[in-house]
Amino acid sequence: MSTTAQETLTTVETAKDLGLLPEEFEKIKEVLGRTPNFNELSIYSVMWSEHCSYKNSIIYLKKLPRSGKHLLVEAGEENAGLVDIGNDLGCAFKIESHNHPSALEPYQGAATGVGGIHRDIFTMGARPIAALNSLRFGDLQNNKTKHLLKGVVKGIGDYGNAFGVPTVAGEVYFDSCYQTNPLVNAMSVGIVKKGETVSATSYGVGNKVYIVGSSTGKDGIAGAAFASKDISEDSINDLPAVQVGDPFQEKLLLEASLEVIKTGAVIGMQDMGAAGITCSTSEMSAKGEHGMNIWLDKVPTRQQNMKPWEILLSESQERMLIVVEKGKEHLVEKVFDKWDLHCAVIGEVTDTGILNYYMGEELVASVPAQSLVLGGGAPVYNKPYTEPAYFQELKKFDINTISIPTDLKAVAKKIIQLPNIASKRWVYEQYDSMVGLANTSINEKSDAAVVRIDGTDTCLALTVDCNSRFVYADPYVGAMIAVSEAARNITCSGGMPSAITNCLNFGNPNKPEVYWTFVEALRGMGDACIKFDTPVTGGNVSFYNQSNDGGAVFPTPTIGMIGTMKHIDHKMTLHFKNEGDLIYILGETKNDINSSQYLVNIHKNENSSVPYFNLEEEYKLQSTLHKINEQKLAQSMHDVSEGGLFVTLLESAMSGAKGFEICYGTEIREDAMLFGESQSRVVVSIDSKNKENFEKLLTAHQLYFSLIGKVTKDSIQIKSENWGAVSEWATLYNTAIEKEIFA
Repeated sequence: MSTTAQETLTTVETAKDLGLLPEEFEKIKEVLGRTPNFNELSIYSVMWSEHCSYKNSIIYLKKLPRSGKHLLVEAGEENAGLVDIGNDLGCAFKIESHNHPSALEPYQGAATGVGGIHRDIFTMGARPIAALNSLRFGDLQNNKTKHLLKGVVKGIGDYGNAFGVPTVAGEVYFDSCYQTNPLVNAMSVGIVKKGETVSATSYGVGNKVYIVGSSTGKDGIAGAAFASKDISEDSINDLPAVQVGDPFQEKLLLEASLEVIKTGAVIGMQDMGAAGITCSTSEMSAKGEHGMNIWLDKVPTRQQNMKPWEILLSESQERMLIVVEKGKEHLVEKVFDKWDLHCAVIGEVTDTGILNYYMGEELVASVPAQSLVLGGGAPVYNKPYTEPAYFQELKKFDINTISIPTDLKAVAKKIIQLPNIASKRWVYEQYDSMVGLANTSINEKSDAAVVRIDGTDTCLALTVDCNSRFVYADPYVGAMIAVSEAARNITCSGGMPSAITNCLNFGNPNKPEVYWTFVEALRGMGDACIKFDTPVTGGNVSFYNQSNDGGAVFPTPTIGMIGTMKHIDHKMTLHFKNEGDLIYILGETKNDINSSQYLVNIHKNENSSVPYFNLEEEYKLQSTLHKINEQKLAQSMHDVSEGGLFVTLLESAMSGAKGFEICYGTEIREDAMLFGESQSRVVVSIDSKNKENFEKLLTAHQLYFSLIGKVTKDSIQIKSENWGAVSEWATLYNTAIEKEIFA
């Protein structure tokens, strides 16, 4: 180490300023056998941040089911999950958060979240074919929420549309708990031929290390560390930690990356996301059990005189690290020259296991690669946790304390205009769901998005799901519901659930009550994934979604799930088809309004537990639905979720430009029947000629069912009372959110 570098030796105070604990500073000194200089300490500050090291979560992440019959790689082996979908093809998919950047700069925060997750997919050699997202905001009547919503949606739309990958599905929720900390979770899905994937690894002494794509600037510096602390009033000063994206540059990088893989010259490739060059060099070296010598002065930069730590920590977008086999450098350079992209040799592979970073002749940092990574030398914590005081209080809720409104029609009109229920068309109309020519997004409405794979009859069913209010009410049961609803949406669309990726959004893990919700949610997620044989292929942990004054967000373990459909003819839609078709509820409706949108928004009561749920009943329901699909007995399927039965029926009616009439008994409270959100229920419509065979199948599977009505021409009738034309309800449902946004 040179004299200049030694003069920048650090102290425990320096470590604290960089977000490291005093004991972590001591461990770094132990690993190095000396005191780190500022460049080295900066490296550890990002690589040992929660965002990169998962130091507060890895113990429980390892307990999730990580293997399954459909997986082509074990969970965690690569940058994204990889699932066998037949036809000699694999599906790579992953979801990640970009919460903190989006809270400060919603447009670029959301846009670069989309760009980053797509890069994780195509660095594996897969071509992205679909994008999904899960968004959470505060009170829609609040001007800041409107600003954030507009910026995030435009950022997602502009980047995805320009990049050329359709946004096919998503969810948007509003709750005051997200006022300071909005959540922006982005998911990408790609297709690759078996055997044509590339690993994020490095080996082969003397092999050259290239940085390709955009120049490196000061945007995004310390973004990983920024994502590992609470939001406060001072967070606006962290704007340099928000990256700036260029979708057109990323499109060039996509095509060049997929082309360069075909040259056979690539040893390994990795996206430069969180922690930039630091992360890609360390993770690739650690995986390949090698080291690297890197010359930072050879990195193409956008600003002059960038310091070593700035180059190391920059999270500038649209960049990749590639290790190239000796003698084949010209093949790689030719491809990137064709696409007019930077392709600079910045280093070479060594057998030392050490990452040496130079500026010219000066060695500015030297650290063991294994000491930086997950499962290597990064610290692992098992935080203390305590059941929150509110948890037992919620269980004391008594439905009998809630009076049934006399005018349920008026209540229904209020419910369908709630931001969490009303049409999100203002959002999804800004996304291009059909961009790209090779794969076909099927735009007929179904509970999950269905994408047909080019050149085959195979389809993917894709969804993102999480009712975070349920998870708050009971993290264990709520997380099981999140997995089950994702599976139910895929099943109701004609697919077979295959695997999940998750985005675990929680508050500060140093708070025992917050950490308890995390531990319990992962326990519930694991149990449900085992039941449905949907292993967790990977994902993202986002802690510190907590403000200094506003508390934590609801625990939000967002589930991204994929399912397979062997033939497009198996696709099931949610809209009512023909007048006279019979309408059934499959699954038992309970006398339950717990945590429903009805209870929270109409009765202003937020103090109830999770609605009724039984995992065995859910599994039986979905198994039966698969049999119904196989025998082609259903005309439509739509699961009962937010808003309850009435909203489910209305959505099926509006989508099919039909009406419905229903009748039900008095053993269940009428508000619970119409607006309760007890789980494991699906509305199915059938041709009346199939009634006997349909009911025979349900009886054989011992599934509870109820024939409640039929499809009509264009109006709604509830127990002989005319509630008016469906078109009138559709107007209220479709315009509620834009009216609020532009109020």
